[in-house]
Amino acid sequence: MAKQSISPQTILTTINNGVIKPIYFLMGEESYYIDLITNTLIGKILDETQKDFDLSEVYGKDVTMNEVIMLARQYPMIASRKVVCVKEAQDIKDIDHLSSYIQKPMPTTILIVNYKNGTLDKRKKLYTDLEAGGVVLESKKLYDNEIPGWIEQYVTGRGFSIDHKSSNLLADFIGSDLSRIIGETDKLMLTIPAGEKRITPELIERNIGISKEYNDFELLNAIARKDILKANRISQNFSMNPKKNPLTKSIAVLSNFFINLMYYHYLTDKTQAKVAAELGVPYGIAKEYELAARNYNGFKTMQIIRTLRTFDAMSKGVDSRGAGDGEFLKELLFRIFH
Repeated sequence: MAKQSISPQTILTTINNGVIKPIYFLMGEESYYIDLITNTLIGKILDETQKDFDLSEVYGKDVTMNEVIMLARQYPMIASRKVVCVKEAQDIKDIDHLSSYIQKPMPTTILIVNYKNGTLDKRKKLYTDLEAGGVVLESKKLYDNEIPGWIEQYVTGRGFSIDHKSSNLLADFIGSDLSRIIGETDKLMLTIPAGEKRITPELIERNIGISKEYNDFELLNAIARKDILKANRISQNFSMNPKKNPLTKSIAVLSNFFINLMYYHYLTDKTQAKVAAELGVPYGIAKEYELAARNYNGFKTMQIIRTLRTFDAMSKGVDSRGAGDGEFLKELLFRIFH
C-alpha cells in the first residue's frame, strides 16, 4: 500500500535545513504549494547568476520524458548542482519512463516535476518508485471550512493578527484560491498603519470593498442567532446586488454550517476544543455551533439541510419557476426560521 505523502510544511522545512533529495514530484489540484516548493528549491540551490547556466525549465507539452532524462544527466556548468524543472508534466505522454531515471538519478541534478490538476495512479510502479527514490507531494485543495483557519495561520506567521470575523470575510469574498488569498492579504498588511499589527473588518471594507455588514458570514451569523430582522435586511441587500452575492455561494456557506451543526448534535463531548477538532473549524468558531444548537434541534437541522438542497437545485435551474435569487433567498429564510 502506498504511503501517505508528506506535508508541504515538512518538505519546506527539510529544504531550508539543506536536506535536498534528487527528485521532487509535486502533484495535485492546489498549485500554491507546488509553486512555493519549486521556487524554494531553485532559490536554495542556485543564485541568480547560476540560474542562467544551470537551470533548465521545460513544459510537458514540448518534451518527452526521455528528453527530460537527457537534460537531467547533463553536468552542471558553474554551480555544484543543476536543476531541471518540468512544468505541466501531466502533458507528458511517456511519463512512466521516469522510473528508469529514478533507479539511478544523476547525483549533481535536482529534478523537479510539476504535475498539476491531477495525481498519479498510486497503484502504478512509477508512484512506488517515486516514493522510494524521491519526494512526493500531493497538494490537495482545502475545503471551504478550512480556509478561515488557514488565513489566520498565514497572517500569524507574518507577524500580524486577524480575528475570526475578518478571516471569514476574506474567505467568503476570495474563495479557496490560496495564491489569490495571499495576494489580497499581503496588500492588506501593507495598508495597516504604522505601530498596528491587526487586520480588522474595517480595514478589509476600506481596502478590498467587502461590506462588513452585508456578506455571507453575517447572514450565517444572523441565522445561527435566529435574528430574523438582521437576516432579512442582509437578504434585501443581496437582492439589490445579485452579482456580488450569488445565491449559490450563500447556499454553499449555509449548507456547510448546518451539516456541521448536525454533526454537533451527535457529539458526546461538546467542549469548544473538541468541537473545533471534530468539525475542523477554528477554535473561536466552535462556540457558534453551541449557540445555533439552542435555536435548531436535530430534527429542525435535518429539515433545513433538505431545504437547502432543494433550493440549491432550484438556484441552478431545476424547477426554478422563473424566480430570481432575491425571491429564492427570501423564501429560503422563511423556511429556515419557521
